[in-house]
Amino acid sequence: MKKFRKVLDGLTTSSPINPGGSPVYGSAAGTPSAAPTPRELDIQETLMSEHFQICKTVRHGFPCQPTALAFDPVQKILAIGSRSGGVRLLGRPGVDCHCQHESGAAVLQLQFLINEGALVTACADDTLHLWNLRQRRPAILHSLKFNRERITFCHLPFQSKWLYVGTERGNTHIVNIESFVLSGYVIMWNKAIELSTKTHPGPVVHLSDSPKDEGKLLIGFESGTIVMWDLRSKRTEFRIYYDEAIHSVSWHHEGRQFMCSHSDGSLSMWHLRNTAKPFQVTFPHGKSQRDGRKESCKPILKVEYKTSRNSSEAFVVFSGGLSYDKAGRRPTLTIMHGKAITVLEMDYPIVDFMVLCETPYSNEVQEPYAVVVLLEKDFVVVDLTQSNFPIFENPYPMDIHESPVTCTAYFADCPPDIIPVLYSIGAKHKKTGYSHKEWPVSGGTWTVGSQTYPEIIITGHADGSIKFWDATAITLQMLYKLKTSKVFEKPKSGEMGRSAELVEEDPFAVQMISWCPQSRIFCVVGISAHVILYRFSKHDANTIITSLEVRLQCDMEDVISPSDTENTPCFSDPSGHSPQPQPPSPRSNTPDSVRDSIPCLKVKDRMIRMPPGYQAELVVQLLWVDGEPPQQITSLDLNSAYGLLAFGNCNGLAVVDYLQKTILLCMSTVELYGSADPFQRLTRSPRKNRQSTSGLTELSDNQVSLDLERSKSPTSDHVNGHCTSPTSQPCPSGKTRVPGGPEGARLARRGPGRPPFRKAQSAACMEVSLPVSSLTEESRENSFSRSRSSSVSSIDRETKEAVTTLQFAESYGRKSDSMPTPCLWVGTSLGLVLIIPVSIPMDEEERQEEPVTVAPTGTVLMLKGSVLRFGFLDCGGALIQNPYEVWRDLHAPEDPDRPRKRKLVNFSPSSSQEACGDGHLAVVCSERQAKVFLMPSQACLYVHNITDSSFVLRADVVSVCNSVCLACFCANGHIMTLSLPSLRPLLDISYLPLTDMRIARTFCFTNGGQALYLCSPTEIQRITYSQEMCDNLQEMLGELFTPIETPEAQNRGFLKGFFGGNAQTFDREELFGEAAAGKASRSLAQHIPGQGGMEGMKAAAGGVVGDLARARIALDERGQRLGELEERTAHMMTSAETFSKHAHELMLKCKDKKWYQF
Repeated sequence: MKKFRKVLDGLTTSSPINPGGSPVYGSAAGTPSAAPTPRELDIQETLMSEHFQICKTVRHGFPCQPTALAFDPVQKILAIGSRSGGVRLLGRPGVDCHCQHESGAAVLQLQFLINEGALVTACADDTLHLWNLRQRRPAILHSLKFNRERITFCHLPFQSKWLYVGTERGNTHIVNIESFVLSGYVIMWNKAIELSTKTHPGPVVHLSDSPKDEGKLLIGFESGTIVMWDLRSKRTEFRIYYDEAIHSVSWHHEGRQFMCSHSDGSLSMWHLRNTAKPFQVTFPHGKSQRDGRKESCKPILKVEYKTSRNSSEAFVVFSGGLSYDKAGRRPTLTIMHGKAITVLEMDYPIVDFMVLCETPYSNEVQEPYAVVVLLEKDFVVVDLTQSNFPIFENPYPMDIHESPVTCTAYFADCPPDIIPVLYSIGAKHKKTGYSHKEWPVSGGTWTVGSQTYPEIIITGHADGSIKFWDATAITLQMLYKLKTSKVFEKPKSGEMGRSAELVEEDPFAVQMISWCPQSRIFCVVGISAHVILYRFSKHDANTIITSLEVRLQCDMEDVISPSDTENTPCFSDPSGHSPQPQPPSPRSNTPDSVRDSIPCLKVKDRMIRMPPGYQAELVVQLLWVDGEPPQQITSLDLNSAYGLLAFGNCNGLAVVDYLQKTILLCMSTVELYGSADPFQRLTRSPRKNRQSTSGLTELSDNQVSLDLERSKSPTSDHVNGHCTSPTSQPCPSGKTRVPGGPEGARLARRGPGRPPFRKAQSAACMEVSLPVSSLTEESRENSFSRSRSSSVSSIDRETKEAVTTLQFAESYGRKSDSMPTPCLWVGTSLGLVLIIPVSIPMDEEERQEEPVTVAPTGTVLMLKGSVLRFGFLDCGGALIQNPYEVWRDLHAPEDPDRPRKRKLVNFSPSSSQEACGDGHLAVVCSERQAKVFLMPSQACLYVHNITDSSFVLRADVVSVCNSVCLACFCANGHIMTLSLPSLRPLLDISYLPLTDMRIARTFCFTNGGQALYLCSPTEIQRITYSQEMCDNLQEMLGELFTPIETPEAQNRGFLKGFFGGNAQTFDREELFGEAAAGKASRSLAQHIPGQGGMEGMKAAAGGVVGDLARARIALDERGQRLGELEERTAHMMTSAETFSKHAHELMLKCKDKKWYQF
């Protein structure tokens, strides 16, 4: 059970403090007049702990590591089991439910109770579970744990309440589905085979009842033995001994013959009239050799044998069976229809498949219409009604993992026009050739809830692609796909270019994204230290991409030498003038060891035709410096109203004017402080020209040491994109200051900003970095959640700090400012906050021509731990939105009546408040604490230490319930919310027991009380931390079960019924019931009652549909009680009549007696 804790509103560790740091309690007495107290602000906070609750909403994507497949042909619901114990239930679009076994055991097999709204799962821990699907949140009704035998196969006949269970020992048990207890009827393996047989037949791999006679059970053993067991007479009708192992068996609907698939790639056909040998054996993919023998083939793992009315030839569908002659052949699904053989190649290995048929009855003509194929990483449905066997277009978001996900972003309450626009552009690039028929998995019902607003999820991938998803109303549908790799030239064959030494694979992998939905400007940061800015247009265009190059690299030395101080610094002074980047030198003239002024990738320098959608406008690349590759970018922000873009890494900060295509600022972090640097640092010197004799290939020389060092600070360049932290290794790119010989030099040479991997790691595959052999559970938690020292105590070890977060805002750069101006807030890994004013020309013509000046003022605020997030409130406590530019299509045809001018929307603090006075509140959150500052006085009003034992991975200022709060996600799995501005703890829940790197890298909050993370390499899990949404979740989810009449069985006709047998009625209750078969041994299996009964349904139901469900349940209960009342009334009447009769007899007996005779 997850630990759950809500913090009382009145009990808080956060307290208002004055600028001097002494706490202020109760009143404003003793507080300096220069700093107003919270009481003077008079902000009414409306959020309480009752407004928050953690709840999973929906899971999107392909089930990770699938193992089993099942389909209800009447309800048309599909179920997929996974290795982690998950069950995914799919119906029509919008009907998507994820269930999880608490044990986490792999799902071996799934069996629907057809048209009953229930599902049986068999798990690897030898437990059977019965799931109730008649509620929006399915729950387990019963469980049955086998103690002495292992489950290998299950079979549930249609409209039967008795489940056949085969085991590894070769026995077959029978389970009552209603009570979920074992029957005393058992088919022992030694009774099924002949007594003369000396070997064990092996595990049960197949069970099925004969379509001709339900009283006969066909049992297939792994060794090749097949037994027809007569359930009535409890004896074997016939036995088949075959040389090859059996993988599956499939009946002809008439019940006279069946087909088996074998391990040698053969299919054998058997007729019940002659079971001595098969009447047909075929090797569908086996070629005849010179000696007449068939070549060896791979096993056919499954076969299905289905008949059709329109054709005299049956469909035979099977997986596997290819010959061994060619290595590396793709997995195949083969469809045989008469003499025509169609082989469908699949991209991934086949896990399971099912042929979908029109009828649920096994003794009728099956009429197959589709094949559902479950692959290891995909899900395909093939249309059997067309001769070319096209596939259906999958309506589910099963391709999230098409390329591994490396970053995510979540935007709620987007502009309403953005989703239709993205969909219309993306629809033009959709694939064609799909089947025109309706998607066959169409069960369940779903309607859009009343409380819906536009939501968009953006995923970045390892191949450089970006996907926009419509996430409105807990659904997910892909809108638009963008490929960032098209901006760059393709590397020549045999040469990966200059990025090869940085990352061997995935040089275009996306690290972070920034998107302004209002202006539709999109910015991408790649792993090869590049930034791409896109604009959206509905029209195609022929343009040349502008490329800017930035030198953002420096060295640190221990000893200050005269030669060092005489050299010119490699960074520009804080005057606001843009440094002139040096022209890149040709690579042919640059030895590998002294590459200088060269970017990692080459941007296309020719005219490019760009289709409608997002079109690249600007590329900014960091350069190699003296043979050292650029450090990866760790922070990014853009503002469309200002026309500015800012990014930083562990070396410094760069600000770019993307309207004028110029670099405004390129400075190291220390130089941003000027004389206001609060720390005594080692002197920074310019880089010396030197020959490097070793490249990045040395990163793998001491991998264990690298992993151990990296594990000390998990947030360093892995979690938040930070390239350094207070406890991480200093980041020198040149000479090392770490003693210990060449190994120590190689260790320090990497620096925390250098990617400690040769391949661009995706967020889906990131794990804790310790070697597997030495990685215990305790060391995992210690390495990930260990306490990190404060920035003050570690400053003697840390001389290089990263820019960890950036945000443009209307704020005050100095204490003396009277009006807010455009500013850039900069947060660093040492817990320092710098405020940099930006001077921007107001006139539109001047904005295109006059330079923008960026001048650091030395304003510094301090926190514990690396700074993660900024937020801004007015003095009334309302969130101040960032100014933005209204979108305009730059490539639209000219309209003389409507000149295309920039239209800006500004949310200045001075204009959003009149009664609250001047100034605004700045919320700053770091890995350890949160602070609220009053601007422009920079007085700290509130401070709250978020965690001491762990650190914050993600923090966001979000809107919830018409108010604002600070949401935090910690490395120990806790989700917390704090009120604003007082920082009162409102929620603290241990949501995840141990956070892995994948979740840490992809977790993100958004407005409306929602969040998401990548729960597996292929799935996105969405959650809510809003009590209101938890209450309305039942209304938003789809119904898995809908009342449908079970189709009637076909009239077989007099002659077929007379000559075809099956005249006897088969009552399983008479054979398997307790009265006939007795009770099973208690030690064989243990019954475990579930939580999904009537009480669970009542608790889970909610909303209007939940009320209807409760009403139906109440009617059922009322009818049951009325029936019981009627029985009790009849019993009372009988008792009354008996009593009356006895009383009358007693009266007659005693009528003539006197009183003294008694």
